[in-house]
Amino acid sequence: MSPRTGRPKAVNPKNIDLKVRIDSETNKALEAYAEKNAITKAEAVRKGIYLLLSTN
Repeated sequence: MSPRTGRPKAVNPKNIDLKVRIDSETNKALEAYAEKNAITKAEAVRKGIYLLLSTN
């Protein structure tokens, strides 16, 4: 049997855990955005970060 079994390594692994505290209204808005766009809340936050970085 091959010693390399299991999932292949990710090209860009997401190995940093970030914790953010938000209020209920912001969470509802984030959940609605994520559901509408069929993405996770984490992906929505990543998109928001890149959006902020691109405006500078």
